[in-house]
Amino acid sequence: MVMDLEIDGQESAESTYMKGVRHLCESGITKVPRKYILPVSERPQLIMKKERTSTCLNLKLPIIDLARLHTSDRSQVLESLAEACKVYGFFQVVNHNISCNAMRRMIDVGRRFFKLPFEERVKHMSTDIRSPVRYGTSFNQTKDGVFCWRDFLKLYCHPLDTVIPFWPSSPSDLREEVTSYAMQAKSLFLALMEAILETLGVNTSILREFDDDGSHLLVVNCYPACPEPHLTLGMPPHSDYGFLTLLLQDDVEGLQVQCEGEWVTVEPVPNSLVVNIGDHFEMVPSKSLLAQIFSNGMYKSVLHRVLVNSSTSRMSVASLHSLPPDKMVSPSPELVNKKNPRLYKDTNFAAFLDYMSSCDTKHKNFLESRKLTQGKDEAKSQ
Repeated sequence: MVMDLEIDGQESAESTYMKGVRHLCESGITKVPRKYILPVSERPQLIMKKERTSTCLNLKLPIIDLARLHTSDRSQVLESLAEACKVYGFFQVVNHNISCNAMRRMIDVGRRFFKLPFEERVKHMSTDIRSPVRYGTSFNQTKDGVFCWRDFLKLYCHPLDTVIPFWPSSPSDLREEVTSYAMQAKSLFLALMEAILETLGVNTSILREFDDDGSHLLVVNCYPACPEPHLTLGMPPHSDYGFLTLLLQDDVEGLQVQCEGEWVTVEPVPNSLVVNIGDHFEMVPSKSLLAQIFSNGMYKSVLHRVLVNSSTSRMSVASLHSLPPDKMVSPSPELVNKKNPRLYKDTNFAAFLDYMSSCDTKHKNFLESRKLTQGKDEAKSQ
């Protein structure tokens, strides 16, 4: 029998929504419940490709071949990397030293976790965003007025020896596979950070803090097939907190990036990782009121979202990297002067977590909450 959440009563329906999208699908729904239906103005505009609408165009992000960083082509690669950070805020990396087998196994073990019986998955369900392991749904399930079509498993990855015992023990190889992938992702992040800092011309001593005490969060995302994908989103428009996000995805399209005000789909490139600039590396046009906290406006973090489809589930694994939770982030001194004044208050990851637990975090609201008004606020931040 197909569950009719709309007539079971509000309390029963709300309780079911909190159990996640996989649980809904396992219940046999054939329509998207009202809780997941976006206002018309926020729905994805899925128009036939023949109409040549920008929402149907695919975006070929710059591809950075990291192997060339160790050749005579290094300067050329750094130029391409800087251009990608300034213009797109997104790029794809190949020859990144994470083995194809490690990537395949990471996606596979994530997929098997979400196929576990609900009674096994629910053991890790929590609304505590500081928990070392958290299974949940939507974007911010305690605050979202409309839920998005996503379930997630969030795993803190630092320090590994402390957090691993909290991770799920099922599937039996999850801890082993996640540990292997997380270590390789961390190494790649440090290599990318070194190259990006070189393009900015700033001191690379900050890398020690990322290596020793930096925060590292792995988010395994499951976007089940949706009976009415035009009514909802897998993830709403948002930008990522922190410095860099490394995204591993299967071969199912879904990621969209906002480019010149239009939504374009990112084409998956086999054996690549998608990298995007976080709010701490943001660059926006010089006439904008926004600027990024660390690079103070040179590189940009870009709004992105996730579409779902009616035929197949999609899996992705996001590796998010930042400084230690209590480390205050300020503009790099080399990048602040009279012509390029600081425009953001100092901030840290702990402040972001507090914001996440108390606000509807859509459309870059956290970054805007740190924006300085020139004069009084700027003096207070010093």
